Amino acid sequence: MATPGCGAVMDEAFAARIESELANAPPHATGVAIVRLGAIRRNYRKLRELAQPAETAGVVKANAYGLGIEAVFSALEKEGCRTAFVATLGEAQALRGFSKAAIYVLDGLLPGTAPLFEEIGARPVLSSLDEISEWGAYGKARATPLPAAIHVDTGMTRLGVPGEDAALIAQTPELLSQIDLRLVMSHLACADEPAHTKNEAQRARFAELSSLFPEVPRSLANSGGILLGPQFHFDLTRPGIALYGGRPASTGANPVEPVLWLFARIAEVRPARAGETVGYGAVQTLKRRTKIATATAGYADGFFRAASASDTREGPPGFIGAHRLPLLGRVSMDLVTFDATDVPDELLHRGGWIELIGGRATVDDLASFAGTISYEVLTSLGHRYHRIYLDD
Repeated sequence: MATPGCGAVMDEAFAARIESELANAPPHATGVAIVRLGAIRRNYRKLRELAQPAETAGVVKANAYGLGIEAVFSALEKEGCRTAFVATLGEAQALRGFSKAAIYVLDGLLPGTAPLFEEIGARPVLSSLDEISEWGAYGKARATPLPAAIHVDTGMTRLGVPGEDAALIAQTPELLSQIDLRLVMSHLACADEPAHTKNEAQRARFAELSSLFPEVPRSLANSGGILLGPQFHFDLTRPGIALYGGRPASTGANPVEPVLWLFARIAEVRPARAGETVGYGAVQTLKRRTKIATATAGYADGFFRAASASDTREGPPGFIGAHRLPLLGRVSMDLVTFDATDVPDELLHRGGWIELIGGRATVDDLASFAGTISYEVLTSLGHRYHRIYLDD
């Protein structure tokens, strides 16, 4: 088969490795997701260098943004990452099954879950007086202060202790007397827009509120926040999307490497005449005699219906070797069609592969066609992809 074309970021050794992996994929695999762990490690190193001397954690919520928490965080640990952030207690339990890292649970302390946190040594991120009271009461009952973080709201207006409650907590020592406070954190609302005035407003507000808890480490910057500069780094940074190759900022070049290569199997190659329509809704009419390659991926696999093509709208392309295949018609649940007319016959066959995401068509490119963000692309990857992890 021909080597997939993934642009300048794919060196010859990687191209050969991908060709080999696809050739050896299980015959029943309708799609393959190749996760380049080496790229995740290099992305982490770059972000850590930008944030020094602050510590750099790894955000691995939502199954490491859909790419596999065990494989991803094991790779990060090889780079010295010792702190992880997840969203839920269930994710913390999965992570604790193979890692001794410090684990913070961003969704906080749900009622009655304190014993489960203690059991695995996870740290709830407390966002309300009720959570603080419950965690403190549990620590008192256990006769030992238990570690946690406090999330202060600096303008996201989502989770987080409001400023007036943060002041009350600081002025009422008994509220924290049974809590081992390890971190004060907040979350930037507009870090992906570097020029947004809210970034500096939140930084200043965080500096003010976090000063109520002297000598406690502080954390504000996510991926975009790291790029905003040292004044946003404080003691701990929390990159997420940039680890996985997604753009951390809406402007400028992407400073990190792509991580995911996604392929769909060709189910059929067929000719069609000019004037025929393709797919549901008959939204695209062929303008020439066309070779149609139908591939086994669809919106059930995270290849969004919103990215569909029509007579008036271009969709995301696929690739075979150096050949670009325009999307044809609507994306359906399990299938997607491409114009393979210009692909040589020797490269085009039933059972072959079409590259959907890689170095040329990135997760951000697919997100743009679908009117969404790379976070949603990654976390929507379906379970039907055969996953392969390469740590180069």
